[in-house]
Amino acid sequence: MIKAKVKEQNREKVPSGTHIARCYEMIHIGTVTWEYLGEVKETDKVRITFELPGEMRKFNEEEMQPMVISKEYTLSMHEKANLRKDLESWRGKSFTEAEARDFDILKLIGVPCSLGVIHRENKNGNVYANISSLSGLPKGVDAPSQINPNSILDYNENWSSEKFETLPDFIKDQMKMTPEYEEVMQDQRTEVSAEHLELAKKLGFDSEEAPF
Repeated sequence: MIKAKVKEQNREKVPSGTHIARCYEMIHIGTVTWEYLGEVKETDKVRITFELPGEMRKFNEEEMQPMVISKEYTLSMHEKANLRKDLESWRGKSFTEAEARDFDILKLIGVPCSLGVIHRENKNGNVYANISSLSGLPKGVDAPSQINPNSILDYNENWSSEKFETLPDFIKDQMKMTPEYEEVMQDQRTEVSAEHLELAKKLGFDSEEAPF
């Protein structure tokens, strides 16, 4: 018998089961282009992250921190969209079409929930912890106070190049391929260019002589 080796994953997975959780981070990935059955599709993606105060671990030498887990959604409130289904389960109430159309998902930041986790194995034999369900907290159950600070990154008023650089590489790579990222980078280049031109004028150069 000859068996292929399965690469061991050193990072501890969030335990399977039901957890008290709190949403603390939201990242707008942007419009991701992908191919399915020869057809090119575009999907606007958002990544929502939860802390699990019941699963504290020592990740560094300083203090205990909660384990965290994330789920990516298509940024859609269509009646069949996974985001809408999970949010309706979370709030324990269906959205009207008007509510769904006007709902700002940033309202989820800081809100507690009951979160189901399941372990799944991919085709390469690696096992991952995945969010399988979201619901409201059972009656009489209170969530512990939030531990991680609120964290939001989008391409509007909540953009931060410094925060972007702290993200895992696989998230940054996704975002770099989106038109939203290209636009915000172009805006930053325009702002820098204007600053340089103004500095050049102060130094006595005209626009054609500016050395940068």
